[in-house]
Amino acid sequence: MITDELAHPEWTEEKIMALMEHYAAILKLLGEDTNREGLLKTPERVAKAMLTLTRGYEQDPHEILMTARFREPYSQMVIVKDIDFFSLCEHHLIPFYGKAHIGYIPNGYITGLSKIARVVDVFSHRLQVQERLTLQIKECIQRTLQPLGVMVVLEAKHMCMQMRGVEKQGAVTTTSDFTGAFNQAKTRQEFMNLIRGEH
Repeated sequence: MITDELAHPEWTEEKIMALMEHYAAILKLLGEDTNREGLLKTPERVAKAMLTLTRGYEQDPHEILMTARFREPYSQMVIVKDIDFFSLCEHHLIPFYGKAHIGYIPNGYITGLSKIARVVDVFSHRLQVQERLTLQIKECIQRTLQPLGVMVVLEAKHMCMQMRGVEKQGAVTTTSDFTGAFNQAKTRQEFMNLIRGEH
């Protein structure tokens, strides 16, 4: 029986045991001795880590927004910026990480500000590409709150570019997506000015 005082809901005995077997096989294929002291618990640790890093598959971001959806007549831009996120690139299973900036214009309903960050957390804890992550965050907020518009900007560094391939350390990838009122260039510019601290 695998026990851990820091166990997460996504950890199940069946999943951990299956993943451990595969990670032990990978270590052997890489030429390692899985019986040496430093690697004895590595398959279990990696299994638990991967289940935690992909816990977003077990969570419903729409439900998270709905738990704090309130009727409110406010109709100006709401922005939550500099939301840290970490995700795994689905092409190499190597991390990419950065900041998310999200704005929406309410249409009768608002949500708790922490729930916006939780939506980012759910989608980033799945195997991802940055472009899809941007789209999924936007679509979730649009569908659940039905605001006058949503805009999402992600800025990220990709370890698959830094550790392998072109090995460029300073490269930052920016993606954006928007709906509704943000189709107007003036509204998009206001959002960009606000997340940059410009007036």
